[in-house]
Amino acid sequence: MKLGILSLALSIALLTVVACTGSQGEIGPQGPAGPQGKAGEQGPKGSTGLQGFPGGAGPEGQQGPKGATGAKGADGKSGILSIGEGLTTTGSIDGDMASVDFAGTGEAVTVARSDHDHDDDYYTKTQLATGTADVAWSSLTGIPGDLSSGGDASSVDWENIKNRPAGLDDGDDGLTSVDWNDLQNRPSELNTTLGGMTCASGEIPIFNGSTWVCGDAGPSVGDYAISGQACGAGLVATGVDGTGNLVCTTLSSSDSIPLQRGKHLVTTLVIGPGDAGLWNSVTIGDDGLPVIAYEANDSLYLTRCDDIACAASTPSLVEATGSGDLYASVIIGVDGLALISYRDSINSNLKVAHCETINCSSSTTTVIESSGDVGAYTSIAIGTDGLGIISYYDATNGNLKVAHCNNTACSSADLTVVDETGDVGQFTSIAIGADGFPIISYYDVTNTALKIAHCSTLTCSSKTIETIDSAGDVGKSTSIVIGVDGRALISYFDATSNDLKTAHCSNLSCSASTTASAVTSGGVGNWNSMTIGFDGRAIISYYDSFNGSLEVAHCDDIACTNATAVDVDTSALVGQHTSITIGIDGLPLVIYHDVSSRNLKAVRCSNQFCLPNVRNR
Repeated sequence: MKLGILSLALSIALLTVVACTGSQGEIGPQGPAGPQGKAGEQGPKGSTGLQGFPGGAGPEGQQGPKGATGAKGADGKSGILSIGEGLTTTGSIDGDMASVDFAGTGEAVTVARSDHDHDDDYYTKTQLATGTADVAWSSLTGIPGDLSSGGDASSVDWENIKNRPAGLDDGDDGLTSVDWNDLQNRPSELNTTLGGMTCASGEIPIFNGSTWVCGDAGPSVGDYAISGQACGAGLVATGVDGTGNLVCTTLSSSDSIPLQRGKHLVTTLVIGPGDAGLWNSVTIGDDGLPVIAYEANDSLYLTRCDDIACAASTPSLVEATGSGDLYASVIIGVDGLALISYRDSINSNLKVAHCETINCSSSTTTVIESSGDVGAYTSIAIGTDGLGIISYYDATNGNLKVAHCNNTACSSADLTVVDETGDVGQFTSIAIGADGFPIISYYDVTNTALKIAHCSTLTCSSKTIETIDSAGDVGKSTSIVIGVDGRALISYFDATSNDLKTAHCSNLSCSASTTASAVTSGGVGNWNSMTIGFDGRAIISYYDSFNGSLEVAHCDDIACTNATAVDVDTSALVGQHTSITIGIDGLPLVIYHDVSSRNLKAVRCSNQFCLPNVRNR
């Protein structure tokens, strides 16, 4: 029985072992987490985070105590009276204005009003030259007895001098002067020898463009030269200056003086940068010296000739106008200053520059029209009302327009559409007719024709329009003048036959006219410009495209039915962008562009016909 029990036990144990070696059952659910282990070692340092925004400003602290008043500085010295900062040229252009800056009481915010209102603050270069600003020296008291009567040069406003002797007025009601010699610390821009000049009887100090010299004032402007004048030995007369005095020049071994042997005077006036002399225009200033507006380096310049022959000139930058055609035209206004119409390529606007000095060292510019692409082919004249009037092309609408200035400086203008039939208005040229009204020549692009607009009002609000020539492609590069018969005369380019043509109006309105091929030598007439010579005949400058030279044609009659053409400059590819005028010596002056050297050049003809090497017996 024990054996049976033992066998049963072994059997159960064996079944148990067999059951344990069977397939694995399903994994039960995860048990609870065990206790946390010990912390590991510290890892490496992480990268720095972004910087936060700065905090706001703290509250403003209390104002500190007022500092002690500084010691009064020493006054400058005029030599006999105490002044403030001394003579300065603040606000002047090229040293042409001098003023005295003074200390005053310091009670006001500006120097000019530190004590009281002043009548004048400065003297201009003209006043310095002529002495017109001098006030009687006798009105000063307490002046050392060994001083002279006040000097020959210039003076300083009495109101600008501090520490004036007791008993004298405050400077508002009566002015006096201080001798130029007695001023110390004169700026380098002004000639320091001005006050020390000793001019002879009848002479005055004259500024010659670079320094002060003693000279004869001569007759009044507009008078003829004194008949008794003569040049000395070894000198030759080359003209008459603006005050009526002979201009004498030393004879040169190089034989370069135009009047010596009948040679034209050819001068390179401006050398770069870039193409100098594009779209130039020339006129004669009230002082008898030529002035020229032109394009160079994408800018508008005005250069004033140093003499009537324009053997040299002094340029002034007026305004940067951007890349593109400038179409400048210059005239002298009733104020004696240049007025220039032109196109601003940066904004495609019609603009006007009014020079504030005779050499345009300073100027004001005004946008006349800015609606669309306007201002091409400008031409300017002064009307009988004394105001500028400008013809120009509206490229956006294809119209001929006129701008009539509202004042001398042309700071605003009234605009008028003159012709809007087709695409019209290129190559405009304007003049004032014998009836006192503007007359305009221009190119009709649509019909390739020359047209004329005759205004019947000063502003051209009313007009008549005539087609003058339509035989072929004609009417480009027009130039209009009024002849000695009071009728308009027009030069223009015949692109079909490559000829220079002219049209002569038969009446004031040009409702009837005659045309002629004045020069037909081939490839001539483009870039033309016309003026009336002292003999009453027209003279025309133009480009000879066949030979790449500058030519001039002198008309044989008033209507210019025929002309005598001559080569004036054949040195290189020259003669584009021509402009012609007559100098005060009666000789033609031609301004043009040298394409080869990219410079602005001038030819002063040696005779009224511009014939080369002509010599009188």
